[in-house]
Amino acid sequence: MSDYEKLGVFYLGREYNLASGQLSDTPVLYDSKDLTTHALCVGMTGSGKTGLCLSLLEEAAIDGLPAICIDPKGDLGNLLLTFPSLKPADFKPWIDPGEATRKGLTVDELAARTATQWKEGLAAWDQPPERISRFRESADVCIYTPGSTVGVPLTILKSLSAPPPVIRDNAEAFRERIGSAVSGLLALLGVDADPLRSREHILLSTLVERSWRDGQNLELGRLIRDIQQPPFDRVGFLDLESFFPAKDRFSFAMSLNNLLASPGFQAWMTGEPLDIQRLLYTPEGKPRIAILSIAHLSDAERMFFVTILLGEVISWMRAQSGTTALRALLYMDEIFGYFPPSANPPSKQPMLTLLKQARAFGLGCVLATQNPVDLDYKGLSNCGTWLIGRLQTERDKLRVLDGLEGASTATGHAFDRSSMEKLLSSLGSRVFLMNNVHDDQPTVFQSRWALSYLRGPLSREQIQLLMDERKSQMPEDHTASTWHADAATGTRPVLPPEVSEVFIERSGALSTGENLIYHPALYATARIHFTQTTGGIDEWQTVSLLLPAHEGEALNWEAAEELEGELTLASSPEANATFTQPPAELFRAKTYTSQATALKDCLYRSRKLSLFKCADPKGISLPGESEGDFRQRLDQGHRDQRELAKAKIQAKYQSKLQTLEDRLRRAEQTAEKQKSQANSQTLSAVISFGTSLLGAFTSRKKISTTNLSRAATSARAASRVLEERGDVGRAEETVEAVRLQIQKLQDDFQHEIDEIVGLDPSRYVLEETQLTPKKTDMKVERMILAWVPFKQDRSGKVIPTW
Repeated sequence: MSDYEKLGVFYLGREYNLASGQLSDTPVLYDSKDLTTHALCVGMTGSGKTGLCLSLLEEAAIDGLPAICIDPKGDLGNLLLTFPSLKPADFKPWIDPGEATRKGLTVDELAARTATQWKEGLAAWDQPPERISRFRESADVCIYTPGSTVGVPLTILKSLSAPPPVIRDNAEAFRERIGSAVSGLLALLGVDADPLRSREHILLSTLVERSWRDGQNLELGRLIRDIQQPPFDRVGFLDLESFFPAKDRFSFAMSLNNLLASPGFQAWMTGEPLDIQRLLYTPEGKPRIAILSIAHLSDAERMFFVTILLGEVISWMRAQSGTTALRALLYMDEIFGYFPPSANPPSKQPMLTLLKQARAFGLGCVLATQNPVDLDYKGLSNCGTWLIGRLQTERDKLRVLDGLEGASTATGHAFDRSSMEKLLSSLGSRVFLMNNVHDDQPTVFQSRWALSYLRGPLSREQIQLLMDERKSQMPEDHTASTWHADAATGTRPVLPPEVSEVFIERSGALSTGENLIYHPALYATARIHFTQTTGGIDEWQTVSLLLPAHEGEALNWEAAEELEGELTLASSPEANATFTQPPAELFRAKTYTSQATALKDCLYRSRKLSLFKCADPKGISLPGESEGDFRQRLDQGHRDQRELAKAKIQAKYQSKLQTLEDRLRRAEQTAEKQKSQANSQTLSAVISFGTSLLGAFTSRKKISTTNLSRAATSARAASRVLEERGDVGRAEETVEAVRLQIQKLQDDFQHEIDEIVGLDPSRYVLEETQLTPKKTDMKVERMILAWVPFKQDRSGKVIPTW
């Protein structure tokens, strides 16, 4: 067994000599127990920071240590890309086609190159493929996506449940838990709340404390009602109205209600509970790397979730027994914005609490950033290990030096600032300086090759692909139907004259022993207008909605049931029916006006007109047009465009072709003329040569002046023949060159024609697009209290009957 496979030892890399630039064979082995004093990893983009941190998480998993990882960028999902066989086919689905194109390779070629690179990289760092298998078998890796169903969803409802007695009995812990829950909720509302000065924070904290002190879970609908009508009339020494007038409380309650009613918030209410123990371990007890991906969230939503999560971690931590060993890790990939030096966001206080107190419970915090100037180094003086990579600016380096000096002072260690500054200035890619207060001196090392394929941030689609199988194995969410009848209170309520009511007619007869119960609801009809000038779309839609109204629950139009058509209504109830009590706000006429506005807002946010869109050929479907009809219409339009394009191409090439054909004709004529002249000269030369030769044979004198003259004439004729033949060759070359130009022009023409040849309509790439309604044209035509009939049998079962 290698030294780094021993329990409690993390293999981070090998020592590196900055002076010589040489990598030694000495492994850098990190004692996992040192992480109980926490760690900070800083480095600019390209420094290798992400690779080092993922390697640390791999080592923790191999060592049987669970980790909760906050992932604001999407890089940590790479921990799922582990391929023990190291085959190109394993890497291929995760290869970026754009990267392959930039490198001049096909996806298959880049996959093969990547597989070879990973195989050679692991071998160079003394890591056999079996180590990948060991990592995969040691821990369960899961991507959670709070506020989304792309990965495994998380619900925050548990975070608003009453904490266990161990927290309630600890005044400081109880106060921290209330503060983090309230601060997170207010951050999501966009309220910058100082816990000591903000009346919103003080009011919510008081309400939460009253509920939790009695062990009662905090239900958001009830919280909204309590904001409007708190169960107390004084806050501190002031009466409630002076501290927070009713009008302002109503506005605050509506803000919270609108948040709950928004489509995006519904995703926060479903999924697995935000249970720290469940995140750290599977039900079978296997350690887990829980990747909490928040890249898809807005800044306010991220702050809300991180604050709530840190509060949950603190509660879990305080419920553990003390230990000096490392029990679990909390890792945050980019802490920028959550732990600033001067501002005080909701996440800062719980993070500071963890850095100060988690050591006693065996929880190690590992924080990473590429923005060291934006961190609170007074708080980070609690970090015992600093992993420092290449830094971008001198300002970054100075801030890191300040932080290192503070950490050394806090632990009583000497700090040589000048030598440390020289080391920081010499770091290169994947080369890090480790300053561990538990070691005698800093260590410079190069990080090892990661077991996971570091392909960069994962997209939403890739996360969904990785988590689809896991989600299919999750138990179904058997959420109760929106419709249920509360306990009947008896007689029909008396409404003020300005509030109208209708009664939905019952369907079917009541059997013996069955009772009729009316349950209150809001019945609304609205008209929605969709327009798009470029697509020629002008569509009106009418919707009818029925929203159940339960006592203690907020009115949320996202939960309304859409009706097929108009309801059959009556002006009076049936005899002998009983009624459930409607919420108090339904007794006020203003409620119906405000609910009409809330409905318009809800419809504007959630109601979309789904259409098909095609980029090539460009087009958008009409409302109600089927996919097949749209494809055919696109094809027909594309055919017309192709014909126009062909005509333009033909016109462009026609003039060029005509010019070349004229040039070819002239070249061929020149070649024929040169051939004719060459033949004539050849004949003359033959005759001249024959005459001179005959004269030489028939003359008495072998050599005479006449014979010499004839011979010279024959030689000149032969020379002219050679010249003419050269002219013929050149003329024929010209003809051939022009023919090649014509052939190239024809090839170019055919290529352009081939480029615009249409595809089969079924192969057009369509994507769904959604039009938002025109808010100014939206009309709520009816908003009224409707009584919905239910029947109750002898067993007490209540069934809707309308």
